[in-house]
Amino acid sequence: MGSEEVLKSASALASYSVLLQVMFRLLTFFLNAFTLRFVSKELIGVVNVRLMLLYTTLVFLSREAFRRACLSGEGAGRDWRQVINLLWLTLPLGCLWGVLLVCVWWWLLQAPDPQTIPHYVPAVGIFCLAALTELLAEPLWVLAHAHMLVRLKVVAESLAMIAKCVVTVLMVVSAPQWGLYIFSAAQCVYAGFLLLCYVVYFLHFLGSEEAEKKAFPLHNISQLLPTKVNGQPLINWKLATLTWSFFKQSFLKQILTEGERYVMTFLNVLNFGDQGVYDIVNNLGSMVARFLFLPIEESFYVFFAKVLERGQNAQQQKQEEISIAADVLECLLKLVLLVGLIITAFGYSYSHLALDMYGGELLSSGTGPSLLQCYSFYVLLLAVNGVTECFVFAAMSKEEVDRYMHFLHISASFLYVCRYNLVMLALSASFLLLSYWLTWLFGGVGFILANCCNMGLRIMHSIIYIHRFFQHSDHTPLAGLRPHPALLITLVISSVLTAFSERMFCCDHGWFLRLAHITTGAVCLLAVVTVVFLTETRLVQFIRTQLLPKYSKKHT
Repeated sequence: MGSEEVLKSASALASYSVLLQVMFRLLTFFLNAFTLRFVSKELIGVVNVRLMLLYTTLVFLSREAFRRACLSGEGAGRDWRQVINLLWLTLPLGCLWGVLLVCVWWWLLQAPDPQTIPHYVPAVGIFCLAALTELLAEPLWVLAHAHMLVRLKVVAESLAMIAKCVVTVLMVVSAPQWGLYIFSAAQCVYAGFLLLCYVVYFLHFLGSEEAEKKAFPLHNISQLLPTKVNGQPLINWKLATLTWSFFKQSFLKQILTEGERYVMTFLNVLNFGDQGVYDIVNNLGSMVARFLFLPIEESFYVFFAKVLERGQNAQQQKQEEISIAADVLECLLKLVLLVGLIITAFGYSYSHLALDMYGGELLSSGTGPSLLQCYSFYVLLLAVNGVTECFVFAAMSKEEVDRYMHFLHISASFLYVCRYNLVMLALSASFLLLSYWLTWLFGGVGFILANCCNMGLRIMHSIIYIHRFFQHSDHTPLAGLRPHPALLITLVISSVLTAFSERMFCCDHGWFLRLAHITTGAVCLLAVVTVVFLTETRLVQFIRTQLLPKYSKKHT
């Protein structure tokens, strides 16, 4: 598959991911808002922080390294049966992690009050079983992603999420006394539904005309199970070595990604009620990251990994393909930067209104609005970091994955750069200490400030790597981080006008004045979008030709 075809497939994957996730998750958004009216914020804190941390930790540590290695461009022409064998190691690895983590969650962490939050111990075990169920789908997920089966991943995850939300709502309304059993059952429904979608799809897909047209390497369902490859090792040892490299990095990346939840869980800096409010705000603030940034990052990681040769700079790459990669990277950086700037400019003035509409006084009173206001700036950093790391981890050699070229370290009062190994270890330890210190000073807002520092360091490293990667070539993809001055001026004016509108109209004077505040924001947003169309013509062309599904279909 040539670079142009890979780009079109990756663009289609990102487009469908964004649009279908928005469509399906709008339903879950309203179902979750309905659920908030029936449960306590303490229960939300236990489920969404304590139990979901167990779930995401087990799943991430068991599969992330395998995904990164098996989707990389190394080993072209590999035997997919060896790859399948390697991927099935996620399940025994998950069982080992499950035993360890369940013991920690049962015996080392402080359990919630059984009178207020009953059924904690069985809920931990059920969440672990749900995570192991999801790991059963991992070989199918990698196959689908590697062969650009565009709709499968998004539809499967969206339908599974809808099933989970429907079960949660029905059980919360009919049997609220079941407490944690409700959310445990819903998580099992999610994992089981996800696995079922993949299995049903591949039962239909394998051996079909569509599979033959795509030159799919497997032909029947038995080939998806671990099998011995005649005359070859059981697994691809080159990929296994790369997996180990990614595993060491992913272990620390998980701490950076979920660091605030680890601090909340192990250091008890917030009670379960405050944890619940923080998690709801965090989920609301990260909606754009989940809907837009994450699908783009996942899809274009596949594109960069297939187009680039690992460990070689721009001059050593095929010039036609590096030119395409540089153009795509520049447009992606400009896209996520503009979205992040818009969210930052408007987020400050609409945080209180959004929380009041979503969760009522439960969220709009107290620290909720200030948390969401800070998060609107954090989204900007999330946007840039996702795309820059997407490129960096696709371009790095195995040795560079093991050690970063520059060691970024943050201490109590200064930042410095030096040549050492174990960058992620330093970042992880520094981030956890910084989270604890800032939370002790500022409460929940401290977690967001620590995340901003964490993302800033990661962006700095990625920008340094990208600059060195392209420094002896004619390509300057980092120009995507420089928006047009007219756009910046428009954003500043919009931010000032909406802040004044919030002070005048929102949010305790009835719905008529709230609508006036919303109208002010809509007019300002229209002005920003108009300036984007006038000043960022190259980006607009990229979105029209590569990201919108109707254009992708036309060219595929």
